[in-house]
Amino acid sequence: MRKTIFFAAALTLVFAGCQKQQNQQVIGKPDVQVVDGRFTPEVMWSLGQTGEYAVSPDGSQVVYGVKYIDMNQNAGNIDLYLAETDSPAEAKRLTTTAESEFSPVWANNSTVMFCRGNKIISLNITSNKETVMAENEAGFEGFKLSPDGSSIVYISTIPVKRPQHIDKLFEGLDHTTGRINEDLMYRHWDQWVDEIPHIYLAPIAGGKVDMAQSVDILGGEPYECPMRPWGGTEQYNYSPDGKYIAYTCRKKTGYDYAHSTNSDIYLYSIADGSTRNISEGIMGYDQNPVFSHDGSMIAWESMERDGYESDKLRLMVMDLATGSRSDLTENFDYGVSNICWTENDKELVAMVMYRGMNEIFAFNRESKAVRQLSHGYHDVNSFQLNGRDIIASQVSIQYPAELFAYNLTDSLAEGNKITTVNDAVLSQVCMGKVEEHWVKTVDGKDMLTWLIYPYDYDSTKVYPALLFCEGGPQTMVSQFWSTRWNFEVMSGAGYFVIAPNRRGVPGFGMEWLEEISKDYGGLCMQDYMAATDYFANNFKQIDKERIGACGASFGGYSIYWLAGHNHDVAGYEGGRRFKAFLAHNGMFNFEQQYLETEEMWFDNWDLGGPYWDWNNPQIKKSYSNSPHLFVDKWNTPICVIHSEFDFRIVASEGMAAYNAAQMRHIPSRYLYFPDETHWVLRPQNSLLWHRNFIDWFDQWLKK
Repeated sequence: MRKTIFFAAALTLVFAGCQKQQNQQVIGKPDVQVVDGRFTPEVMWSLGQTGEYAVSPDGSQVVYGVKYIDMNQNAGNIDLYLAETDSPAEAKRLTTTAESEFSPVWANNSTVMFCRGNKIISLNITSNKETVMAENEAGFEGFKLSPDGSSIVYISTIPVKRPQHIDKLFEGLDHTTGRINEDLMYRHWDQWVDEIPHIYLAPIAGGKVDMAQSVDILGGEPYECPMRPWGGTEQYNYSPDGKYIAYTCRKKTGYDYAHSTNSDIYLYSIADGSTRNISEGIMGYDQNPVFSHDGSMIAWESMERDGYESDKLRLMVMDLATGSRSDLTENFDYGVSNICWTENDKELVAMVMYRGMNEIFAFNRESKAVRQLSHGYHDVNSFQLNGRDIIASQVSIQYPAELFAYNLTDSLAEGNKITTVNDAVLSQVCMGKVEEHWVKTVDGKDMLTWLIYPYDYDSTKVYPALLFCEGGPQTMVSQFWSTRWNFEVMSGAGYFVIAPNRRGVPGFGMEWLEEISKDYGGLCMQDYMAATDYFANNFKQIDKERIGACGASFGGYSIYWLAGHNHDVAGYEGGRRFKAFLAHNGMFNFEQQYLETEEMWFDNWDLGGPYWDWNNPQIKKSYSNSPHLFVDKWNTPICVIHSEFDFRIVASEGMAAYNAAQMRHIPSRYLYFPDETHWVLRPQNSLLWHRNFIDWFDQWLKK
């Protein structure tokens, strides 16, 4: 279940919207008037969603996409804007279309290329003149321009071919909806695997991309590149001399794919089409290769262990001449992502999940010394390095994505804001205060827990509270901003929010991260209880008899588990710590879940393997913590939410949990989405989700 979450979910929605655009009207920035300073779901969805961006070659400008939503159309579209990088100023809008623009790339300091529908467009930012560079019936998911501008490598899809003995059964049946499978990984995350992405090399001649000369870099191999469901253009790169393309690929299908995370970095020669595996022997994820500026080295993110998708992401560097590899993070207890080389190739800069925040760090290639560049109550979601300047997409619990500027010489800097996409709306909002607390766990360790205050906080009053249970399970409770689990929406509804970084999240060292695997009902659950008790007993403004709990994915599992252990709790009325629950897309029956999910490596690692291996003591321990075994102890109102196109934790899990509550005469509610995924991405569905969320807890915690 662990995926890097909200940001990736937003990208999934971007691609879906860009490839098959439905709305016919231009959607622009709305005029928003906030009532009483309350941050509501409606206000949240009125905000612009800053997405992909690109810094000009001279570093003076940045082009970025902003998505606005029209709730009546139940849709949104992305337009491109241009801003100066040295200071906040009114941005220039570059596009105004009913289609979405995405994957911006600078051709030079006055020309931006981007995707729109099934086209690649070139735009002169001075004259606003557009030129169609390429068209592709299958569409584009993104592209990169070669260093000399003579070619592009773009992402498109190819159909998955049925085996011949199966294909013949479909002869003459053009209207059948049946599917026949004889292997695993026939569906993934939220899609049936009917097509897979490949990367293609195409030359540019006469100001146009010569699509007729496109070359499939994988040569028709039946493998994904980039890897689904999250991979994009970050998974491949040109060498500085334009002679090679390094790409990420897990060259497996079916059963092997479903059981393994072993991807590799491949080096493709443009001259002769040969390919070699440069990460062979490393058994976990290897991804996102980046060449040094002089072309002599290549760096990538590397995991050591096969099947462990939450293993530490090491910063691996290879000398291409000798083949020698070096781990720059061998003495650093945190993983890295978004790797960039400095201009002199002496340091690499990367994002690090660090003690509740996503921050920018620099790693010395020779000494392996590490220094922290950014610091503050924020998450750096991504960044681009241009010389000594760093342009970062940054969020916090109190604001959505904006672009900020840093510098390689910075030390613990908070960043200089250079875009103002949502300032006009947020200036009308009274956000709930966010505090950092370190709570003692049952075994005496310190756990970072965020406390978010109600927006109308008055120290003389008492308020209900919500415990937030993170998904993943290996996902840090950071300073994230989300259009689903938005702490400020909960604050705006009049709640304290308790958000612990319980056992199993990254950012606090590998020991803390790994204490959750094969122990779902152990210390991680005790951490939730410890955090709740700490605030209930030490904050007189929190009404300890009006505390609810909510969560999704592993957080949904947590809710089901807590529901079965919410009795005979000392110090709480009726022995119940929690007075209401809400679970979204959570695991309810481990045996059922094991046979219904698609990425088998996940359950094999985190639960220890299949439930039928009862001679294995670890299996007995893991599956004995399945929430369905404790339904007889349920005694608290519960709302269950699930979506049909969640192929990670299928909808029958939620239906079973709801049915169990009903048959036990537990006050319960079931919200079902037939067209949503692990997340709820469609605007009106999301608004219903939020209204239901607030209504449910108000019913049981405020009345």
